[in-house]
Parts: sequence; structure tokens; C-alpha cells
Amino acid sequence: QVQLVESGGGLVQPGGSLRLSCAASGSIRGVNTMGWFRQAPGKERELVAKITSGGATEFDASVKGRFTITRINANNTVYLQMNSLKPEGTAVYYCNIKGFYGEGYDWADSWGQGTQVTVSS
Repeated sequence: QVQLVESGGGLVQPGGSLRLSCAASGSIRGVNTMGWFRQAPGKERELVAKITSGGATEFDASVKGRFTITRINANNTVYLQMNSLKPEGTAVYYCNIKGFYGEGYDWADSWGQGTQVTVSS
């Protein structure tokens, strides 16, 4: 089993910054991609950013240039630095990791519980 613990959400004014953190624990054998998704009310969950084990990154066009994603492989942690936040960024943000766990190296696509980000004046 893999557990993800997220932190860092909250209320911020437009133009402000927040940093989300996600730490993975459990019988992790290897982590491939780590990423962040978000879901606004009435909308589908969408990819915000992801980073591979080799450090390659991908961002949604709406956040490119404002958000940064980084990871620390040694402790299976991923961060999302969000700058110049806009009201349309209001959503529940979910951490996601894809990798292997357990003695059998089973594949896991794991999700965090979500953290609320509200951008409002």
C-alpha cells in the first residue's frame, strides 16, 4: 500500500503564492511519475503538472511559467510552487504518484486526499 499526505493549501489573494507538498510512504519500490491534478466545482479533474523520475516536466498551458514542480527522490516527495495565482485556480488539488510497491513490485496509481486552494480577494 502507498499513502500520500498533502499539505500547503489555503486561501490566497490573486497574485499570491502557495507551495503544495506531498509525501509518499509505504512499501514503495520505485516511483515513476509524480504529479498534481486539480478539480474545480462542476468540472472534471485535470492535470496541472507532472514530473518523471528523470526530471522531465509537463505543465498545463494555463499554469506554464507560473508554477514549478520539483521532487526529492530520496524521500518520495513532490512539491508544487504556485506563483501569480488567479481566481480560476481555485480548486481541490490532488497529488498523484505512479510506481511500484510491495515485494511483488505491484503497480500503483495512488492519490492523495486533496487539499483546497482558494484564490480570492
